[in-house]
Amino acid sequence: MRKLTLIALPGIPEVEPGAALAGLLLAAVDRAGKALEPGDVLVVAQKVVSKAEGRMVRLGEVTPSRRAQELAQIAEKDPRLVELILRESRAVLRVKPGVIIVEHWLGFVMASAGIDQSNVAAPGEEAALLLPKDPDASARRIRDDVCKACGAEAGVVINDSFGRAWRNGVTGVAIGVAGIPALVDLRGTGDRGGRALRATQVAAADELAAAASLIMGQADEGLPAVLARGFPYPLRDGAALELVRPRAEDLFR
Repeated sequence: MRKLTLIALPGIPEVEPGAALAGLLLAAVDRAGKALEPGDVLVVAQKVVSKAEGRMVRLGEVTPSRRAQELAQIAEKDPRLVELILRESRAVLRVKPGVIIVEHWLGFVMASAGIDQSNVAAPGEEAALLLPKDPDASARRIRDDVCKACGAEAGVVINDSFGRAWRNGVTGVAIGVAGIPALVDLRGTGDRGGRALRATQVAAADELAAAASLIMGQADEGLPAVLARGFPYPLRDGAALELVRPRAEDLFR
């Protein structure tokens, strides 16, 4: 019987720069009355990873360029924030009031280069939180530390909230992956009638990231990590960059 179990991990404190995330996660697993088993996956919110890696920037320390000031007028955003968006981007794709869509230097097409100001504390001043510099490497480090500490071969997914072309609302997606396939290629396998699949590739890490987002929440829930048990595909090492469509194959640009 196929079954996927998701457990929001309780009691994870506010994460500070330099925090040992593996220890915080394992302590939360213990508080949930569980122990990691081979094949389990820890889904961790991007925000806590970025905080641990010191990716917070105080806006008072940012000087906006002329380009940032120009785009800020169109987008009706703080020019300092726009400057950070430009620094994190390869290209600006769309700008309208309230929205700047860019190609992040990691390859993701996203709003505001993934820069977030919600639940970002900087006493006495405004701040913003950038994505991890290399989310796949971040996921591998967390996985290595977790596996060394508990002996179980678990996977790690770092998730974030993205909008999507043609659809309203945000959903969880994987921006960092270790220990599980990000993309599962079913081409050449048969359907129930024996017909070979020709195009089906499953964004398995994105599906898991979205499922975990349901119980993480998007506001003040304070549940930045989820234990997933029952991932239905064979394990292998993977990377979120498997999910980035090459620009030449991108029909939306």
